[in-house]
Amino acid sequence: MRRPHLPARLPADPFILGLLAAVAVAALVPARGAAASAADAASTAAVALLFFLYGARLSTREALDGLRHWRLHVTVLACTFVLFPLLGLAARGLVPTLLSPPLYSGLLFLCLVPSTIQSSIAFTSVARGNVPAAICAGSFSSLAGIFLTPLLAAGLLGNGAGGFSPDSLLKIVLQLLAPFLLGRLLRPWVGAFLVRNKKTLGHVDRGSILLVVYTAFSAGMVAGIWHQVSVPRLGVLLAVEAVILAVMLLATWYGAKHLGFGREDRIAIQFAGSKKSLAAGLPMASVLFGAQAGLAVLPLMLFHQMQLMVCAVLARRRAQDPVAEPGAELPTARVAEVSPTGQHPSSQAR
Repeated sequence: MRRPHLPARLPADPFILGLLAAVAVAALVPARGAAASAADAASTAAVALLFFLYGARLSTREALDGLRHWRLHVTVLACTFVLFPLLGLAARGLVPTLLSPPLYSGLLFLCLVPSTIQSSIAFTSVARGNVPAAICAGSFSSLAGIFLTPLLAAGLLGNGAGGFSPDSLLKIVLQLLAPFLLGRLLRPWVGAFLVRNKKTLGHVDRGSILLVVYTAFSAGMVAGIWHQVSVPRLGVLLAVEAVILAVMLLATWYGAKHLGFGREDRIAIQFAGSKKSLAAGLPMASVLFGAQAGLAVLPLMLFHQMQLMVCAVLARRRAQDPVAEPGAELPTARVAEVSPTGQHPSSQAR
């Protein structure tokens, strides 16, 4: 049998290209006046729809099965919601000399969002890691992020993310938690529909996120917040994100070894614990930051593409580890097929 080859270079992600197109349209034709109000209302509805689908797609059986590997999942959660935020707080010393306050708020918000699911699974598979553990770890992180990310953002970012004002908490409940819980309650009745229309709903997910991006960046253009961003500070932001990603990749790999995990588990921890979900972060930012959401999601968008490129190379190197069985075929993972909703196909089918 012919041995499949991994791609020589990272393929272009159509979803990322769509995000860039949405940003370009917002820069050239920002929504104003009545159009801005309509776009904002549509964006609010899109966020509610996304979180309804998150809740409806969550597989209870998969989550319960994963509880047997609780040490691995706790490790990933600690990396995502403890170590990442600590690195974000450490970067506060770069404000305001190297990073502007809005860019730093976006950087810190990046450190608070949950991990990805699909790309973590794909890279874990390529690297011959524990794929079932990566599925469960990513699912648990996404579920925890529904509750933890808004609370951490409100506590650590203060007024920059709405604080604990009654209005901001009401937005979190109505736009994030209520649709999610409604999706969980209706899952027994809508689950079969989601399976039959999985491909169509995937387009709905992508369209909803693109609308959120357009609305956020459009509001930023109208408010003139992009004048606060300079090329040198963007360079500093990229350098800081590269350092954070490198620290997390090293910490997850060697930290997991110190905790006694085997090679396959360490791979799952590394790829699930070092990533951040663009799909989960974008709608949350639109709720938490309002008109400042454009700048707030810029660090997350840059980090997302960086983590895909770096982890694609790392996964291929892990796949060549000498402990792998000789003659076995290498699994392939197409990064371009990463679902923007962060859902694993097997979890959508249940």
